[in-house]
Order: sequence, then C-alpha cells, then structure tokens
Amino acid sequence: MATVKPFRGLRPPKNIAETLACLPYDVMNSEEAAAMANGKENSLLHVTRAEIDCPAGTDIHSETVYNKAAANYSAFKEKGWLVQDKTAKFYIYAQTMNGKTQYGIVGAAACADYHNGIIKKHELTRPEKEDDRMVLTRYLDANIEPVFFSYKAIPEIDEIVNRIVKTQAPEYDFIAEDGFGHHFWVINNPDDNNKIEGLFAQKVPFTYVADGHHRTAAAARIGIEKKAQNPNHTGNEEYNFFMAVHFPDNQLNIIDYNRAVKDLNGLNEGSFLEQLQKAFVVEKMGKEIYKPSQLHEFSMYLSGEWFRLNAREGTFNNNDPIGVLDVTILSKQVLEPILGIKDLRTSNRIDFIGGIRGLGELKKRVDSGEMKVAFALFPVSMGQLIDIADSGNIMPPKSTWFEPKLRSGLVIHELD
Repeated sequence: MATVKPFRGLRPPKNIAETLACLPYDVMNSEEAAAMANGKENSLLHVTRAEIDCPAGTDIHSETVYNKAAANYSAFKEKGWLVQDKTAKFYIYAQTMNGKTQYGIVGAAACADYHNGIIKKHELTRPEKEDDRMVLTRYLDANIEPVFFSYKAIPEIDEIVNRIVKTQAPEYDFIAEDGFGHHFWVINNPDDNNKIEGLFAQKVPFTYVADGHHRTAAAARIGIEKKAQNPNHTGNEEYNFFMAVHFPDNQLNIIDYNRAVKDLNGLNEGSFLEQLQKAFVVEKMGKEIYKPSQLHEFSMYLSGEWFRLNAREGTFNNNDPIGVLDVTILSKQVLEPILGIKDLRTSNRIDFIGGIRGLGELKKRVDSGEMKVAFALFPVSMGQLIDIADSGNIMPPKSTWFEPKLRSGLVIHELD
C-alpha cells in the first residue's frame, strides 16, 4: 500500500502567492523564463530557472547557476517570501480549466515506494535530466517543485476533500495569466490529516506518475544518496520522502500530444499518400481543421489540406496495452517505415506539440514551411495509462500531455 504523509510545508504569504507561483521549469526555455519573471522579483523562476539571473550565455547546468539558485532560495526565506508551517499537514491543490476543477492531495510520497514499485511509472527518463534535478535538489536541500501523481479514486478521501473545500476558505485562490484557476487549502485539522494518511495506507495499493518522471526519479535517488551519508539513518527523515500532488484518476483528462515532421523522407506527396493507404483508410477532409473523434482515427495536415486516417484492422492489437495505442500505430505504420524516423527521442526531423496549443498550431507550423506534414492523435485515456503502468510496460515517448500544469511555489518540501 502507498505511503503518503503530511509534511511541514514552506509556503508564501497569501498576498504574494500569485506572483511567486510559476509554471514548472521544463515547459519553457531560458528566454521565456526571463520574460515570465520580468518585473516579478519574488517569482520562483529565480530559483527554478536561476540562469535568468546569471550572465547571458551561462551554461544552465553550471555550478554558477546552481549556486545562484541556492542564494536566491535563501534570500526568499530571509525576506519572508517563504515561511514554514509549524506542524506537518496535508494540503489540497485544485485547478480549474474550461469550467472543470480537479482536486489533489499534496503530501509526501515515500522514496521507498518508487524503488519497490508501489509508485508506478509509464515513461522512461533521460539520465541528464534526472541529474540536473538531483543537483538542484542537493543545492537547495528541498523538493522545490511538486510532481503530478494519480491514484484510483477512493470515495472516503473524496468526502474529506469535498467537506473541506465547501466549509473552509482557500488559502490561495487566483487565475493565472493562462486563464487557469489555482486554488489551495491548508488542512489544519489533525483528525483529517490522520484519516487521509490512513486511507492511503489502507486503500491505495499503487500511485501513478502522471507528469514529472524526471523529478520523481531524481527525488528517489536523492533519498538513497542521503541515506548512505547518514550513519544514524532511521527511515523517518524527510529526505526519505518527496512532494507530490495526488489526484484521483476519475478527475483527470489527458490531452492529445501531436507530431509534426520536417520532410517526407524523399517521397513526393502522391507516393506518400499511396504508402499511407496500406495501413489506413485515407479521406480528404478539406481546408477546415479536422480533429480526431475516436481511438485509431488520426487527422493529418499536408499542403493546405486536412485528411482523416482510419487505421485498418490488423494494424493494431487490442490485447496489447502498448500496441493498441495510437502513438504506437502512428510510429509503426508511418513514422518508422515511411518517414524513416526510428527513434523519437533523438531524431531532429520530428517535433511534438501539446494539444493545449490547438490543431491550429499544426497548421501554422506546416504552412510556414518549417514542417512538411503534421498528425493529430486522439488522446490516451487514464485507463490506458494505468493499464500500461500496471503491466510494467513503458509508453512510447511523448504520449501524454496533462493540463493544467502544476504551479511551483505554492508549497515546498524541505529535506532537512
């Protein structure tokens, strides 16, 4: 069963929470981070993307940047921009998008659960990204950003959350610049905190990494590292845990994660369309944006026209949790054999575009000449994600896009 416990969160005063909170480090580049933090001296981007306060051209993985992050973090605490709660507690973090709100429990997940398979993953990680987050965690001695977890919904947990959000005013409540609402409650009642911890221990056999695989892996490795450095290790130290927001699976939706390719691998358009018909029923849909409406249906944008592609029987296996995915079908039937893209992680001929940008972004990228063809996919479901994680399989790269992104800075978990 899952171990999720309350912790003494480090949080901003109510009056600066909106300006301190920021998007996660990995959804922007340095220039975008600098623009987002412009005029906001207390934006947490000064910690998570500290290169914005370093000389232009500074290597983002250099000691200079990590030292700057640590100095800025210390300054935030000294100035009272981050204040630690006196007792351990859980928190509720809710997000609203398009009129729908999802409610998560912010708690400290156990590093041991990651190593023993209680925390399940569905993506591979890249060592260099893990290492970067590990180094930052070492310098700060804190989980500065939360990871995004899910679990199979438990009605008793839902009841506690519903009661609190109906009877208690949120500590933070704002609409961010992207239009998404962020709402945050502090659970002060010891009985509620004890009940939530007990319910996870009794009724939640597994939790699932939805978004934040690199931060999760880095946090679990830090736990092992600190254990080895502590001759008096007991297992109860804060470094044995890391911060995660746990959302019930029935409140989450995954957004499509689409693909655009720079060329047709030497084929002319006629030959390319002819090749596609071996695995798909291809239908021209015209100039208006066409969005897939069901599994195994794709839309494609090529030379100013939208096409519907329906995967033919025999191109997928409904009994294979990986083979049935549309990202797999596209790779096995189009990207690899026709377009010659064998490794999605390393190819510089393909780009991935989150569905939050809309299919108009696909059209824009092709019409500009930057890309030759784009494909829109029907999104993966939470059920598919859980099935794959439970089976021990790994999804193809760039299969899932969760939105809204968790804001960093509403609460921080210190390891000491």
